[in-house]
Amino acid sequence: MSTIINDIEIIKAESSKINAVDFDNLTFGSVFSDHMLVCDYKEGKWRAPKIMPYQPITLDPSAKIFHYGQSVFEGMKAYKDAENNVWLFRPLDNFKRLNISSKRLAIPELPEAYFMEGLKALLDLDKDWIPTNDGSSLYIRPFIFASGQGFHASPADEYKFIICTAPSGSYFAGDVKVLIEETYSRSANGGVGFAKAGGNYAGQFYPTQLAKAKGYHQVIWTDDNTHEYIEEAGAMNIFVRINDTLITAPTSDRILDGITRKSIIELAKSEGIDVQVKKLTVTEVVDAAKNGTLKEMFGAGTAAVVSPISAFGYKGEDYELPKLDSTYASFLKKRITDIQTNKTEDPFGWRFKVD
Repeated sequence: MSTIINDIEIIKAESSKINAVDFDNLTFGSVFSDHMLVCDYKEGKWRAPKIMPYQPITLDPSAKIFHYGQSVFEGMKAYKDAENNVWLFRPLDNFKRLNISSKRLAIPELPEAYFMEGLKALLDLDKDWIPTNDGSSLYIRPFIFASGQGFHASPADEYKFIICTAPSGSYFAGDVKVLIEETYSRSANGGVGFAKAGGNYAGQFYPTQLAKAKGYHQVIWTDDNTHEYIEEAGAMNIFVRINDTLITAPTSDRILDGITRKSIIELAKSEGIDVQVKKLTVTEVVDAAKNGTLKEMFGAGTAAVVSPISAFGYKGEDYELPKLDSTYASFLKKRITDIQTNKTEDPFGWRFKVD
């Protein structure tokens, strides 16, 4: 059955897969809801989006995504509150960043209405897929890639914008032990580190595998030039607490302008926490670990919200972080998730109701 709503054609799945899903035991991003949104760029313009049953897509072997990597994405979540209202968290920030990433990779920018109206229509259709268990959410993956054909090394002339959703449980569980990287770099000045480009993440996998072989879970990325400065934690922004000061690196060509990062900075400041956005050397972190002033380290991103780090390794030595009764990580995570799930007031205007 096909209907048209706000210029969006909606083709409903003949039957739902939802009854086969165990919502009490969801892994992250491995089960997919009934529908997806697809929007094509052809002949110099974006065509009206369509919502259709979740299904494979067909591409020519010469599609430029396979050869030149023009691909960007976002990560978002939808939540339900106790009254079954559906909420998003700062979705316009995701839309704006998707276009910032697209521009850097010579991908045509997407109209806001296609993103927002398409997303709202998709969530309305698949709202039963939004889990209500604590720590769970409907993960949303908007992405754009080059579907145009040809082996010539140039931007494609055709693209696809797709939104898929996946009911998911918590992203990380347990203690996270990280290795401070001394050889490999995530990104470089003048590069695409600030964009959510697929290739950024592909380039992280090999160094992360090497770290895992040594018994670590993730890598702490350092600057590309000297490896003296702390920059990111795996696929997340990083925060370091020394005494009662919370420190995070400034954004740059190399560092993603994380939406969770921005929220933590603003929230922490509003709670009277001393927040400093500045360059932080590995030496400062190691010295703080040795003299007892290093209290916490944690990653921040959409998937995990906040992921505490229990220990880090550097130059063959491991440093355990103290086990505190009260942490900034747990406090800030609860404050953000309570706002996201409509359990508390939102003085910042971050929460977006999907009507």
